[in-house]
Amino acid sequence: MHILHVTPHLPPDQAANALLPWQLGEWAREDGNTVEYVAHPPRAAGSTPRAGGTSWVARRADGPLAKVGGLGPLWSGWRIHRVLSGPVRRADVVHVHSNGLLAELAVLLARRMGKPVVLTLYGTEIWHYAPRRRGPDLFTRAYHAASAVTFYSERLLARANELGLTRRAMHTIYPPVGSAFRWHDRADQLEARVGLGVANRHLLLNVKRLHPLAGQRYLIEALSEVIRTHPDTRLVICGMGPMLGELSAMVKSAGVERHVTFTGLIDNSAVARYCASADLFVLPSLLEALPTVAVEALASGTPVLSSDNPGGLELHEVFGPDIAIVPRERSLPLAAAIVRFLEHKERASPSTRALIAREFGQLAVAAKYRGVYEAVIREAA
Repeated sequence: MHILHVTPHLPPDQAANALLPWQLGEWAREDGNTVEYVAHPPRAAGSTPRAGGTSWVARRADGPLAKVGGLGPLWSGWRIHRVLSGPVRRADVVHVHSNGLLAELAVLLARRMGKPVVLTLYGTEIWHYAPRRRGPDLFTRAYHAASAVTFYSERLLARANELGLTRRAMHTIYPPVGSAFRWHDRADQLEARVGLGVANRHLLLNVKRLHPLAGQRYLIEALSEVIRTHPDTRLVICGMGPMLGELSAMVKSAGVERHVTFTGLIDNSAVARYCASADLFVLPSLLEALPTVAVEALASGTPVLSSDNPGGLELHEVFGPDIAIVPRERSLPLAAAIVRFLEHKERASPSTRALIAREFGQLAVAAKYRGVYEAVIREAA
């Protein structure tokens, strides 16, 4: 089988819709399939080997027509069509990730060529969905044109139904956990912490883009309360984003500079070391579909404290007490929950370890996508 992945991102970008197509490509190649990619160039520095050749589509359209009023979108669409045509023609199945002009045109072009298409949605496409009242509604057309649609979580699929986007061949497939995230018991955890050079008694971790929806400001506010009773606590925040300056100023204003580390953008192996070393992973996000970073922490043996965003609530339903829930946008309940945990620290339960292998393990996730590919190819034959 020749699989084409069309995605707005690829590694070294760390977005979910960069990592999943990359992982699926690696697994497909191991199974003896061939893989190809069409994507926008990564924003992050560095390079990552891929399972197949890649055709890049610039994020911005250049050229004389791009500057002519009203013709910019048409010029962008023509450029995308030109890049997509060959890869789509070669594919046995086209797997399109997320939304945007590249993704939506890929679905419509592939269906026009009679190719089976799997569309994977990660969250914002549905949480912020609204049919366009003026101009072509390419997302809605692509959504209904796809042979099958997979969702990152059950709540995301349910939200699609609530919005009137009910259709056949809707599936929930949870995100996979990378092999770098392996189980650490208490002894392994302390050894990993020594390896990072972290000497604090308590280690809290957050891994998210520094963005208002990630809610890190509430975690920093909560930390001021936490260190009143647990002064030997360090908070590590991994990620980059537009809130870095504001969050750094908050840390300084709160007088907790020596308790907070901003690592910037780091690779998955470094994130895995922090997940293994942490006592508690804290996710105060305002909105999540299914927070992969929280599952990665659980896979490392580290419990999670999440706000009551949709993804956090779903993980609580799946994993039980290893995912504790607090209200969104409220720093005092967040601080109180952290303090309670630090007074009675535990690693995640063995049942969580088994559940991750069954639902979020690489073999399990790869098998689910393989089943979807085979089903849409059979239907198209």
